Amino acid sequence: QPQAQPLRLGAMGQLEQWDGQYGPGPLQAAHAMDRALALAHQGGIGLVALRHTNHWMRGGAYGWQAAEAGCLALCWTNTMPNMLAWGAEPGPVLGNNPLILAVPGPEGAHLVLDMAMSQFSFGKMATYQAAGESLPVPAGLDDDGQPTRDPATVLTNMRALPIGYWKGSGLSFMLDLFASVLSLGLATHEVTRPDGAEAGLSQIFVAIDPEQLGPGLWQARVQAILDHFAQVADSYLPGARTLALRQQHAQEGVPVSEATWTRIQALTAVG
Repeated sequence: QPQAQPLRLGAMGQLEQWDGQYGPGPLQAAHAMDRALALAHQGGIGLVALRHTNHWMRGGAYGWQAAEAGCLALCWTNTMPNMLAWGAEPGPVLGNNPLILAVPGPEGAHLVLDMAMSQFSFGKMATYQAAGESLPVPAGLDDDGQPTRDPATVLTNMRALPIGYWKGSGLSFMLDLFASVLSLGLATHEVTRPDGAEAGLSQIFVAIDPEQLGPGLWQARVQAILDHFAQVADSYLPGARTLALRQQHAQEGVPVSEATWTRIQALTAVG
């Protein structure tokens, strides 16, 4: 429903319930995070539970939204069944339920973790497929139940492997449970997929204003942890690659594959 607006169903303290009325997922999610931030700035923490919404596209965007507002954030969404349940018969049972954690960093270098519960997100697998490349490690099981690095196979049969096997399986289940219970919305096994697209998702947005724990104190804690990590590990921190890509794209432009550009031109021609 392109014109649908989110509807607040109720509020209790720092918690609000909203119905997305099947409107555009990214707009619904940005609005929900805005509400969580408003509650956090008012009372330290805010939680918004959103039901009947659609795919939020890049989940990390809502972590960056919170960090830019000076807040810590935790948010996640359920999905349609697209991942194996550990120990169950091969077949999609769980959602890969992306989870985002965000902490404001010094000088805009925010720490943002955006991860699906599957070994690879479906977007990442589609990127490998478009490039004609195999995945670096198995992403799921093929139709014979064997581990496969072929992205096309997993994108088709929806037999994605959970991260950490049984751990990712359990975490996916609990994220779905929390999202459905708090929003009173659909769980993964109830999410529909008309015309190949997810519809009716349940999502949670949590924002925390650390300034209310003590003005300026939390920044020192963040910096101390970053300084220690820089001394003991030479690796990317969550969010660092995004910042590097932003800088690169600002200087060189945003790369678009030939196939994607052809699709964009086709849509423009139709319009």
